[in-house]
Amino acid sequence: MTTTDTAQIRVGTAPDSWGVWFPDDPKQVPWQRFLDEVQAAGYHWIELGPFGYLPTDPHQLEDELGKRDLRLTAGTVFTGFHKGDEQWERAWQQALDVAGLVSKLGVEHLVVIPDLWRSDATAEVLEARTLTDEQWSRLASGHDRLGKALLEDYGIKQQFHSHADSHIGSYAEVERFLAETDARFTNLCLDTGHFAYYLGDNVKLMRAHPERIGYLHLKQVEPDILADTLKNDLPFVDAVARGVMTEPGGAGVPEFAPILELAAEIDPQMFAIVEQDMYGCDIDFPFPVAQRTRSHIAGCTAAARFH
Repeated sequence: MTTTDTAQIRVGTAPDSWGVWFPDDPKQVPWQRFLDEVQAAGYHWIELGPFGYLPTDPHQLEDELGKRDLRLTAGTVFTGFHKGDEQWERAWQQALDVAGLVSKLGVEHLVVIPDLWRSDATAEVLEARTLTDEQWSRLASGHDRLGKALLEDYGIKQQFHSHADSHIGSYAEVERFLAETDARFTNLCLDTGHFAYYLGDNVKLMRAHPERIGYLHLKQVEPDILADTLKNDLPFVDAVARGVMTEPGGAGVPEFAPILELAAEIDPQMFAIVEQDMYGCDIDFPFPVAQRTRSHIAGCTAAARFH
């Protein structure tokens, strides 16, 4: 296959790559500047980020995106189905807000992040770090119920995101999650950095379960900082502050090229969203990183398209 006919997937970015973790935080970059800088960095697709950061009026949001030639790829909600039946109402109320908004702008994906056993804000240990069989069952059935409802009510596909300091992080935990959920309603937002955080091999997982890879988050971990993090059981929030999620193109892993090339084979319409965790950074820091990251991705493989 030549460079000109290489299958490509759609590469975008997210508020997270500008240090945005919360709907409203005075330390974060204002949303107007975020959108301006995304456009200037050469991206076309973005995620919504935390609900309430970007405008929640669909007409205003569509206008703000349109005048910058930007389009949405997904929204995000947070779930804790392993905790009990009462968690359904919490998840569905978020879905009504987020899916209700993004579906009006043609979005077909919702990234779903599980609650962490250790707080990503305070580093407080909130619960046991492993699940019982009963909790696994509640978690899996809850996500299938959510995925079915999203598909039926909004035409939106649920993409589950394994995460550092959550109950679903290692290769074995992700495989169990896939085994206990229904591919019709629950698939993966494979976050390359979070999966590598627990030493998972992204390409191996993609080859083993290509039909379950519905969406990508692109990020890299810095191996030396990761080793120190795991050895000393550092909370994720502290690891982020130390730079565990590092700028792509340096010493970080995994390499993007094999992942993007395989993803393009699986589904050329797949989205791959650059999502470098850097909450707490100076607001002038992210833009040049975003520019360099786009150049790195464009230079490492022909399997990425940005428009």
